[in-house]
Amino acid sequence: MKHVTATACALLGLGLNAFVAAAMAEPNLQDLAARTELRTVQSLTLSDEQFLAGDKNGKAVTLAGELRIPQRATGRLPVVVLLHGSGGLNGGNEFWAKHFNEMGVASFLLDSFSERGITSTSTNQALLGRLNMIVDAYRAFDVLADHPRIDPAKIAVMGFSRGGQSALYSSMKRFQQMWNPRAVFAMHIPLYASCTTTFIGDTDVTGPIRQFHGAADDYVTVAPCRPYFERLRAAGRDAQLVEYPGAHHTYDNPLAAKTPTIAKGSQSTRACTLKEETAGKIVNVATGQPFSYKDTCIELDPHIGYNEAAADATRIAVKDLLRTTFKLK
Repeated sequence: MKHVTATACALLGLGLNAFVAAAMAEPNLQDLAARTELRTVQSLTLSDEQFLAGDKNGKAVTLAGELRIPQRATGRLPVVVLLHGSGGLNGGNEFWAKHFNEMGVASFLLDSFSERGITSTSTNQALLGRLNMIVDAYRAFDVLADHPRIDPAKIAVMGFSRGGQSALYSSMKRFQQMWNPRAVFAMHIPLYASCTTTFIGDTDVTGPIRQFHGAADDYVTVAPCRPYFERLRAAGRDAQLVEYPGAHHTYDNPLAAKTPTIAKGSQSTRACTLKEETAGKIVNVATGQPFSYKDTCIELDPHIGYNEAAADATRIAVKDLLRTTFKLK
């Protein structure tokens, strides 16, 4: 498959820096929610083995999410579910929510950590199953689909890093059938999601899928995503991978430093190649043994940093996708 790097490069030269700087310098009344609701989401805490086997005997947990209804909104609305990364909900996620509100789209920021007693998994990813947030997203779908202000046919999911992986693989029909056949998202938008694991049935997906990734990302490398998206397209799926040259991990978060900095002690699977060998069993391909965060392929101290040009280009692309998918004016 031809990657969309050339398109990304063109978008990088759009010169919207002044606009974004101005938007961040002063509060914009148009992106403030007309109404904010805190909603509970009943979910389960599961190991990856439990998730992949469809074992529903996990520990029950009540999560919280913030639903933001945009101004001047009438009727049933489209909504984007936002899944945070290893550091939990942050200002970058809220920034996206405000962008969606400004264009008349509701947003639902789901907190998968607080009620599980987790602040961050960055330095210990074993604190929560890598796939657990998929179940959280499916359960959030039900809450939103039953809401009188939300159009159940117009629920998209967007995630970042760990949350991006869940936004990506929540598209798998196998997972939907095991965990919530009703939860079919109108759009999957993963940012810098990990593709290091090959799952059974991972090309049988719903879509569309649009992944955005920094080519310089050494936290969650884009390299394994290229062949995966090639396989998706070969299977006739509506999936695209967009890469931004020079962009690092969290490149879309304006609160991150513009000069890439080391995320000290953060764990990265960038050197791992993993495979679901049998249902529920993920192995390290190099050793043939069950994967663990103690494996030698786990590397530390990746970089994170904001890339204004790549962030601008991603926001333009995502907004255009939502306008098309949701048929917005």
